[in-house]
Amino acid sequence: MIVNDELAAGVRRMLADADQRGLAVELRRRPVAHSLEEAAELLGIAPSDIAKTIVVRRSTGNYLFAVIPGGTQIAWPKLRVLLGVSKMKLPNAAEAFEVTGYERGTITPIGSDPSWPVIIDRQLIGHRAALGAGGHGYSAFVKIDDLVRAYDATVADIVG
Repeated sequence: MIVNDELAAGVRRMLADADQRGLAVELRRRPVAHSLEEAAELLGIAPSDIAKTIVVRRSTGNYLFAVIPGGTQIAWPKLRVLLGVSKMKLPNAAEAFEVTGYERGTITPIGSDPSWPVIIDRQLIGHRAALGAGGHGYSAFVKIDDLVRAYDATVADIVG
């Protein structure tokens, strides 16, 4: 599969940031997937071994990344209590690209421009998972504990 230069640039940015932070990443090329389940099948892993990165906009107008296990959803009441806010929303695809530099389906906290705070669901601790890699057709495998350290991430119960 040929990836256009813009998406390849996202993968390069992700790898450069990981290297700068001392975060080991195994980059795997795969066909483009149209769902979490399809991506897991292509990678030969369970959907729960994929960590979804979700961009969340706070009512204050700034953003954060919520990293949750594949097959789960954010528990909004838990996240609101953790952050001490009453309102949050998911930006549309164009806004998410604007605030991370990554297209939906490729979003990762690694190399995001700018770098936003990261909250990782506690179920991922102790696991190695596949994340978005900054470009379609790629997955980035990382040890979640190393991701926590590299980004000074908050670990909390944020899924329902």
